[in-house]
Amino acid sequence: MSQSLYGTYPASWPLVAEGRHMAFVDPKAMDELWAAGWRQFGTEFFRASLMADEMCLKRQVALRVRVPDFAPSKSQRRTMRRNRDLEVRISPARPGPEEHALFAVHKTRFERNVPSRLEEFLGDEPDGTPCRCMQVSIRRHGELLAASFLALGKRACSSVYAVFNPGESNRRLGIFTMLLELDYAREQGMDYCYTGYATIEPSCYDYKKQFGALEYFEWDSVWRAAEEMPRCVPAA
Repeated sequence: MSQSLYGTYPASWPLVAEGRHMAFVDPKAMDELWAAGWRQFGTEFFRASLMADEMCLKRQVALRVRVPDFAPSKSQRRTMRRNRDLEVRISPARPGPEEHALFAVHKTRFERNVPSRLEEFLGDEPDGTPCRCMQVSIRRHGELLAASFLALGKRACSSVYAVFNPGESNRRLGIFTMLLELDYAREQGMDYCYTGYATIEPSCYDYKKQFGALEYFEWDSVWRAAEEMPRCVPAA
């Protein structure tokens, strides 16, 4: 695998690669972990400043949205209108046969690093281990089209994972569930919604950079406005 990283690593980018296992974390501590760039799948916590993607290393950053300041873009408002005919329910996360069947369809989108089980992202007991977790369920005439999972802290929340039917790509269901999560976070009085990792260089996670009131985590423990994010400058 190439280590070049467009000429930016290691001279000007910190190396962070940590992991830990925690079965239970209280809400305030969850806020503090997310604010320090940590992310979790089930009880496995991790943070990393680099991502291996497309046969090279890319600079990775954590992202969060300032919930009180967020307003959907014109494109995101169209997505909300396009899905007005769907049924939305938010409830404690208890994925069952429907969610696992949808996951099996969802993962056909991937050509590399294909996940095998939904539990890889949610753990065996999503709601309560290591923290409370809510599920956003999207249905059409009773059929589950999408589901996303939102971990809750005290004043913040974190979008863990989403599954959707790729046959409904015109509905942009991944964006739709994120918008619903942000609405829920506002209703709960949250300050921040952590939306996972993206990279400075182009990647499949670029859609996460399209949300307003966005901040990114610099690995010197400072959150900065997305407008200050370093630019991608390919090597000559």
